[in-house]
Amino acid sequence: MGIVVLTMKASVIEMFLVLLVTGIHSNKEMTKKIKRPKFNVPQVNCDVKAGKIVNTEFVVKCPAGCQAPRYHVYGSDVYASYSSVCAAAVHSGVLSNSGGKILVRKVAGQSGYKGSYSNGVQSLSLPRWRESFIVSEGKPQKGVIYPSALTYSSPKSPAAKAGETTKAYQKPPVPGTTAQPVTLMQVPGTTPAEATHTTLPRPSPSAGSTTSTPRPQPAGYRSRELDLRSTATYTSSPNSPRMDPGEMDVWNPGSVLSDAGFVPKEEVSTPSLEPVSQGDPNCKVDLSFLIDGSSSLGKRRFRIQKQFLADVAQALDIGPAGPLMGVVQYGDNSATQFHLKTHTNSRDLKEAIEKITQRGGLSNAGRAISFVTKNFFSKANGNRGGAPNVAVVLVDGWPTDRVEEASRVARESGINIFFITIEGAVEPEKQYVVEPNFANKAVCRTNSFYSLSVQSWLSLHKMVQPLVKRVCDTDRLACSKTCLNSADIGFVLDGSSSVGTGNFRTVLQFVANLSREFEISDTDTRIGAVQYTYEQRLEFGFDAYSTKPDILNAIKRVGYWSGGTSTGAAIHFALEQLFKKSKPNKRKLMILITDGRSYDDIRVPAMAAHHKGVITYAIGVAWAAQDELDVIATHPAKDHAFFVDEFDNLYKAVPKVLQNICTEFNSQPRN
Repeated sequence: MGIVVLTMKASVIEMFLVLLVTGIHSNKEMTKKIKRPKFNVPQVNCDVKAGKIVNTEFVVKCPAGCQAPRYHVYGSDVYASYSSVCAAAVHSGVLSNSGGKILVRKVAGQSGYKGSYSNGVQSLSLPRWRESFIVSEGKPQKGVIYPSALTYSSPKSPAAKAGETTKAYQKPPVPGTTAQPVTLMQVPGTTPAEATHTTLPRPSPSAGSTTSTPRPQPAGYRSRELDLRSTATYTSSPNSPRMDPGEMDVWNPGSVLSDAGFVPKEEVSTPSLEPVSQGDPNCKVDLSFLIDGSSSLGKRRFRIQKQFLADVAQALDIGPAGPLMGVVQYGDNSATQFHLKTHTNSRDLKEAIEKITQRGGLSNAGRAISFVTKNFFSKANGNRGGAPNVAVVLVDGWPTDRVEEASRVARESGINIFFITIEGAVEPEKQYVVEPNFANKAVCRTNSFYSLSVQSWLSLHKMVQPLVKRVCDTDRLACSKTCLNSADIGFVLDGSSSVGTGNFRTVLQFVANLSREFEISDTDTRIGAVQYTYEQRLEFGFDAYSTKPDILNAIKRVGYWSGGTSTGAAIHFALEQLFKKSKPNKRKLMILITDGRSYDDIRVPAMAAHHKGVITYAIGVAWAAQDELDVIATHPAKDHAFFVDEFDNLYKAVPKVLQNICTEFNSQPRN
């Protein structure tokens, strides 16, 4: 009986196990058949700003092309919510310009968003904003449900806004926690105008001067304090431009922002003006200020100098689309205070200027100019290439080293040098000046455009508007590289018997007319000439004449030679005797004029010229062979080879040649 009972029990257990296994298997099959709901990723346009989206954490899909400059980004890594969501993702490297999915998470607002250039996007600096966000790859996190449709803030009427309680910023939900609402409070603050216009502390006329203990100085080194009368005060120029009310800061410094960075509702719902100016597009220059930090200034003069910089920064309207400004301070040696790309708006720039401290030492302006030429205007430091490079040198009295040679090298590198001399040497002091007339030796034109003299430090503020007007007059910045001031031009003239005396004078008139169009000096365009028949003759080299009148007179004096036509030998001669002495930073242009077919081979010499970087223009008259002109001319021949049917029509080629020279120059990277 007991055996039967045990057998029955075993059978029951066996059946139970079979049913259990069958149920589990069925459950798995059923689970496999249940499909999870598909997550639809919402799409946004490139111009959608994070602040317009109410959701605190979301995944979105960005279209292609969000790298364009019109989609503004503020900050680096952590971005102000005024930024384009997709452009910020491109800047951070999370997204390419071809678009894709990204994960966006809102975080607290902060102060001091730093601008930077990354992945083809220039982000801008921003003093503060009430909400931030960060972007990462668009992979949803486990356990987090993302919205399939985004919630956007909608504009409200002023009446509704006035009666609305500020809504607390909600942190992204975390499992097991509950977000607590917090309300932002406002306290009375300054007016928008007060918040916008800030000045450095003014030097007090009655305060005693405090200077560091002076080191032993060379003879003639001036150590003097500012002769301030009790009634004298330093004030900003009444003509200094102030910001238009429409451009006023949108922040109130009196607002008390909580540490959590809670965002008022109106920030995401009110369409506002751009928080930071993009700069004056009519004044697109890359500007370096070389400020005097020598011990002779004293602290009060140094503060006046800094206030002058701040006033200039305000007047210039700094921005990525306009002027950019950096500062180098010099004493015994030079140091960059900040680069062109460090601060991209006037507000940040003025704050940085206020923090500059005096270096002390001598007043080695020449060494400072060399430092700027070698180190400052580089792409890594924010130099934009197409914008003129300008260096403004401020000097107290006179430099303690020489500036002429350093300035010449700077000008040949395409830098426009401006000199501002404050309280220059009076008659008894001139014996101590290392380099008399140093300002005129430093600048490229002695027409008072590049050189400013100020009688007293108290009058320095009067130079703000004159200086701003000059550095923004890009048409008159003749020291920067242009197609008219950056070449060594060698004319190779056919003096063969078929030309004749009268026609040769016409050729010389063509040479004079073309030369007259260029800015000629030892640092700008230089002119040389070779005449050839069977033989060759150097009429004058690049270093023979450095003024336009001298060049034009030298052209008139060239005598007609007469003989055969060996054009190939003439090209070789010009390369060896003329262009070998060309300066490395000059564009080399050869303009060859001939009236017939060459007696010798022109292919090998022409190829040598092309390989050596000499841009060759071939101008044929009357019986010149078009096939030879095309071989001599730089590729493409249609832009470098010209033909006229008779010498009297040669003058018609002047504007064509000039236009092609400038078109080619402007198509190349500058500086």
